[in-house]
Amino acid sequence: MVANYRGIPPNPLPPIILDARHLNNDVMIENRVLDPVAIDRSVAVRRVGFILVTNFSLIAYASAVEALRHANYVGDRPVFEFSTYSIDGEAVMASNGMYLQVGAPLEDVGKLDMIFVCSGLDVQQHTDGGILKHLRRLSTHGTQVGAVCTGAYILAKAGLLNGYRCTIHWENLSSLAEEFPDIEIIAELYEVDRTRYTCAGGTAAIDMMLHLITSHAGHKVAAAAADQMIHHRIREGSEGQRMALRARLGVSHPKLLAVISEMEENLEAPLNCGDLASNVGLSTRQLERLFRKYMDQAPTRYYLKLRLDRARYMLLQTSMPILDVALACGFVSASHFSKCYREYFKRTPSEERRVVL
Repeated sequence: MVANYRGIPPNPLPPIILDARHLNNDVMIENRVLDPVAIDRSVAVRRVGFILVTNFSLIAYASAVEALRHANYVGDRPVFEFSTYSIDGEAVMASNGMYLQVGAPLEDVGKLDMIFVCSGLDVQQHTDGGILKHLRRLSTHGTQVGAVCTGAYILAKAGLLNGYRCTIHWENLSSLAEEFPDIEIIAELYEVDRTRYTCAGGTAAIDMMLHLITSHAGHKVAAAAADQMIHHRIREGSEGQRMALRARLGVSHPKLLAVISEMEENLEAPLNCGDLASNVGLSTRQLERLFRKYMDQAPTRYYLKLRLDRARYMLLQTSMPILDVALACGFVSASHFSKCYREYFKRTPSEERRVVL
């Protein structure tokens, strides 16, 4: 099966349908090998719901659910009940093309302690008034709300992050900040701010849920659950989302890494080569040689690619006007942006948005 550049498979083959309606029946405690972890009798069962949105991240959803399932598995009794919903109660397609059958439509959600929005690609296109209305209703009635991957966008759209800190997948950080400038957005693994839970997605959902398990059932339960998942270390929420530059780029020159880090942090207001070089104690000529040797291109070309890649993501994943995208990525005008974009991607920004994936 051939996938397009964003990893979404086409539709000619029948969908693979997974079933999330009976997840709680999979605990199979009777087959456990190790002695269970004793849980204090005062710890009540916590009811957790998950809302799946079209193109949701399957790895983020599965990471969250599996952490809770393993908490039930390692304890001497289940302490979490979890259920999965969609807007209309029908199966939902994940970003990898698989479909997940849910338990009920969102309007049938009863009393829950917590509910998490699970989304992924094109979240803006799949945010309708129905899900916003139901989230506000649940929050008003005391349900804590959270999100994995790009679900934080939906919480923000519902007004449920006003006055709270949050995080979101690193690709979406700048676009979320542009659309919701009054929300405090941090580039960390996960963020728990009172009754709001958000995480970057992927396996970060495991760590956020292990934090929840720790606060609800104790560290021993969380550690045993992590051990079952071969999750060697429970990460703190304050840890960064992305791999270190050294590992991501496959280079170890400290001054080159310092310059690239500055470039990534200054996309909206680009620095010139002279400033980048002097900030790390190099001449402009030395900086040019470093980039030619390790990156096989000039620093100006590398910097432009970073800004254009960011712009392409904003064009595809947000509804921001093209001029706003241009300014957010350090271009002085829409015409200059369009010229650079066409030279690099062989189509204009407006044509990019018309591409049928």
